[in-house]
Amino acid sequence: MLRDNDKISIWQQNVNKSPTCQHDLLSGKLLTDMGISVVALQEPPVNFLNLTVASRNWTPAYPSTHLTSPDKTRSLTLISAALSSESWEQVTFPSGDVTIISIKTNSGKIFIINIYNDGNSNETISQLTEFHRDNNVINGTEVSRPHVLWVGNFNRHHPLWDDPNDTRLFTNEALRAAENLIEAVISLGLKLALPSGIPTHYHNVTKKWTRLDQVFISEHSTDIIESCNMESRFRSIKTNHLPVVTKLNLEVPTAQPTVFCNFRKVDWGDFRENLAKHLTNIKGPQQIRD
Repeated sequence: MLRDNDKISIWQQNVNKSPTCQHDLLSGKLLTDMGISVVALQEPPVNFLNLTVASRNWTPAYPSTHLTSPDKTRSLTLISAALSSESWEQVTFPSGDVTIISIKTNSGKIFIINIYNDGNSNETISQLTEFHRDNNVINGTEVSRPHVLWVGNFNRHHPLWDDPNDTRLFTNEALRAAENLIEAVISLGLKLALPSGIPTHYHNVTKKWTRLDQVFISEHSTDIIESCNMESRFRSIKTNHLPVVTKLNLEVPTAQPTVFCNFRKVDWGDFRENLAKHLTNIKGPQQIRD
């Protein structure tokens, strides 16, 4: 079961297409002990059966395009089995780089948008901008507006979130690409939730820390954030991206535990007596005529 009074907690991380990393993350007790309800992964491993690593405790939500283009899947969202299956649903989006789920909470709906943004293209950001502007459900009304959360690997450098003293990151090309992202989130009414200056990525060549992973949230939803931080103590194997955990003050229904019969404690005398009564009500064998 979830902890923290069934509040939503999101673990996000780029696993560098490593099945070892993803298996290590999902097979232990860490996520359960932390009360994680949603895992947003970027660059997940996809095997020859076009499936990823998962376990019975997690329901995978692949991008909407996964069935037709599994080789282009670069985002994956896993939902805890502890959440009621009636409390969430997937939203269609035409890209393997984005997976969207909506969850019903005590404070309306929240859309969790898991994003892998290519370092050499602005296409995903353009698609997301168009999606927001054309989608009446995600826009809501002035009276009832859903919460929106963008999480993922954005592959952009800017003094707004990186170390401003690390000037090697801020080439003209890099700043133009980052400005495109900044203009998009501002136009959509999103704010940076992960505090500036927190690194999330260790470069294997330069051996320096940078910030590639982000969390953006709708402006009217900032008060639901309980915490949003990089978790350096849980550095995973086979990836150079550190996890980011966002805890929200939103409660969500949980699944009722399944009750199983304990056949070891059966009173077999009583069982046979009741079985005999039920068998007397069953008609004898008859010929099947149609």
